[in-house]
Amino acid sequence: MVLLNKIYTRTGDGGATRLANGAEVSKTDLRVEAYGSVDETNACLGLVRLHTAEDDLLHPMLERIQNDLFDLGADLANPPKADEDPARVLRVTDGQVARLEHEIDQINDALSPLTSFVLPGGTPAAAALHQARTVCRRAERAAVRLAQSAQVADPALKYLNRLSDLLFVAARRANGQGALDVLWRPGATRG
Repeated sequence: MVLLNKIYTRTGDGGATRLANGAEVSKTDLRVEAYGSVDETNACLGLVRLHTAEDDLLHPMLERIQNDLFDLGADLANPPKADEDPARVLRVTDGQVARLEHEIDQINDALSPLTSFVLPGGTPAAAALHQARTVCRRAERAAVRLAQSAQVADPALKYLNRLSDLLFVAARRANGQGALDVLWRPGATRG
């Protein structure tokens, strides 16, 4: 259970913060950057959901994903240990990744085939989903940078990769199953 009685602690005034395991690190630490970018992705999804309230598939799916992103943030904020008890440490699971893959396929099966790259835009929901997708890609890059120098649980990296794919197909769904996609026209604006 999480209990937050006091919102400010003053411990970060000098540029440091604590990880979930209590270790003090700089706010510029790669681990903090990774879970901070996940938090930013989650905030984007909160805005997306303002535009998907009438979508019986996307709205609850995105609500569940927001919860998953808190799990992912907790995962990234707690460096893995070789002897940790899987029942006691919150980690993203391969099952969560598989669920995203199933949902990507479910959404994509109903879409018209792509004939070009898609520009971010179309409906407000699609534009917001594309923004969330690009922020998710940044979170993925931050997590990959972290994984190059520290241990990161493999499902965490997979989850971010699949989530950006899901947000892409969700944007196409929000664009009338792809009918309202704004397609890239290579070289069309050259003078």
